[in-house]
Amino acid sequence: MSDGGGRSWRLVRADTDAVPTSVRRFMARARQRRLRAALPWAVTAGSLLVVGALVWLVYGTSVLGVRQVDVVGTDSLTPLQVEQAAAVRMKQPLAGVDLARIRGRVEALPAVDRAVVSRSWPSTVVIQVVERTPVAAVPAGKEFALIDAEGVAFRTVSRRPSGLPVAQLLAPGPDDINTRSALTVLSALTAELREQLVSISVPAPAQVRLGLRKDRTVIWGDETQSETKAQVATALLGREGNTIDVSAPDVVTIR
Repeated sequence: MSDGGGRSWRLVRADTDAVPTSVRRFMARARQRRLRAALPWAVTAGSLLVVGALVWLVYGTSVLGVRQVDVVGTDSLTPLQVEQAAAVRMKQPLAGVDLARIRGRVEALPAVDRAVVSRSWPSTVVIQVVERTPVAAVPAGKEFALIDAEGVAFRTVSRRPSGLPVAQLLAPGPDDINTRSALTVLSALTAELREQLVSISVPAPAQVRLGLRKDRTVIWGDETQSETKAQVATALLGREGNTIDVSAPDVVTIR
């Protein structure tokens, strides 16, 4: 480039060796400081991108979606009945499955005492069922309603299951006082009494009666002192007589 006076200028890049060593070291340290300062931000940004991608993969896509429902622990129920009650939506992200709602739907089945619902990665919902255990059969017309230890009627059958006593109750249920009396007595029986038990009748809380094999009867009275009454009645099973009255366990009569 000329300035009109005949003098020309030319831009020349200085050779690296022309830069003093101290300046080069200063510039290198400055670059390192900038890199060190930027590194945490870069790592954080990269981590956020990775986490975001994983969250989207797990919660926003069907890649890890529900493909299978496993039901375990059923007895009177079938796995299909539990699966239908659970109503698990297939292919929804497994991480987003509402386990509490599924448990609530399964526990709404009368035969289910409780349920545990869990995830099994990568694609399975596992439902563990604990069914109610019958302790007595209550006549209901020509059928029998099975009740558990809480007095819940959860199943109706056409025949009394072997080994279950017949419970003569007018209004079976957890809130029925006669039902609670019957359950208290049943839970206190010895193995010997339970083995001979055919029926239990509770027309009123203080009028509990046990029907045993060979047409024998145990007059129980109310539910108080049931464990003592069970021990006394068991000790008298070998005595003659069709009626054992343990309603006052300190003054027992046999006739």
